[in-house]
Amino acid sequence: MPFVNIRILKGHSQARKDEISRRVTAAISEVAELPSEAIWVVFEDVGADDWYVGAARVSELQKAAAAGKTKT
Repeated sequence: MPFVNIRILKGHSQARKDEISRRVTAAISEVAELPSEAIWVVFEDVGADDWYVGAARVSELQKAAAAGKTKT
């Protein structure tokens, strides 16, 4: 039974997670020739303060990106 663990930044809608789950399940089902009921998908919502890209917190990267957008 495939188990898919998806870590995603907090704030994505349930509808978006539903669509991601549907697509991931369909792809695995097709390739592995398994029924969709045999595939588990779990989402872990991670806060931007707890997610890093290199040494930078995503929350800081988001602030910097927002500040850059307001300068235009």
